[in-house]
Amino acid sequence: MLINNDTIIKDCDALIRRRSADVPLPLSDQDRDILMQMMKYVDDSTVPEIAEEKNLRPAVGISAIQIGIPKKMTAVILKGADGNKVCEYALVNPKIISNSVEQAYLESGEGCLSVVEDHEGYVYRSARVKVKAYDALTDKEVLIKADGYLAIVLQHEIDHFKGILFYDHIDKNDPFRKDPNALVIE
Repeated sequence: MLINNDTIIKDCDALIRRRSADVPLPLSDQDRDILMQMMKYVDDSTVPEIAEEKNLRPAVGISAIQIGIPKKMTAVILKGADGNKVCEYALVNPKIISNSVEQAYLESGEGCLSVVEDHEGYVYRSARVKVKAYDALTDKEVLIKADGYLAIVLQHEIDHFKGILFYDHIDKNDPFRKDPNALVIE
């Protein structure tokens, strides 16, 4: 399966709004292969030479619906300023089991592989979440306690399972409304 900027489902396609189904465990070879290809996309997308050669847009995460597969699978890789991986997950059936009342948002706004046009504004999300999932990299159930940027990334990807895109959260009347109690992530 080829995953690149041309094959990723865009927000003009109704499929991106489709709800995703739970994935049976143990993971089938086919689902594992798809998830590992998604991981490779995310990993390769942050290496400029590879991204240019393979027509990849930079990403920290991708969900299966974005490649036309309505299953609850997502790949997330966060790298530090030095390019080394800070964390990586190949999650199956991730579910937020608790979240903070405190909100957070990215000062620069959110983006998405499935969204071509700019949608400026703040996307308020929980500053901290606990996510329960099966991680295909470790072949174990995991409980991820995430805050800050990772919490936002996980919520963004899990939203895809419900057909929700980041710009659905932007206040249409006041896109840059500031919440003085929210954590600003730069």
